[in-house]
Amino acid sequence: MTVQPPIPFAPQSPEQVSFDRHELGQILTLYGRMVALGEWRDYGISHLRDVAVFSIFRRTAESPLYRIEKRPKLRARQGMYAVVAMDGQILRRGQDLAQVLRVLERKLIRPVD
Repeated sequence: MTVQPPIPFAPQSPEQVSFDRHELGQILTLYGRMVALGEWRDYGISHLRDVAVFSIFRRTAESPLYRIEKRPKLRARQGMYAVVAMDGQILRRGQDLAQVLRVLERKLIRPVD
């Protein structure tokens, strides 16, 4: 009788990347403030195998103004969070979501006449 050794436990990566509750709270807080100003009107969330994307739209039928991306594979390199503009330019990248979202919060600061 042959005894096979047990298969070593190899941690599996999740089937898809997603935003957790804390991350969504930060993003939706900023989104709510921008909706109140009338800047943004719609959003979409995509959870894919290697990236989670929160897309921000001015109007529903348009392409997204900004994309907030989470790529865990880039955690050790450039940071797993990024804000990408409509033309594909990366506006900010980093490890801390609050710091990355500050590039979008600048639109909240307006001069008073």
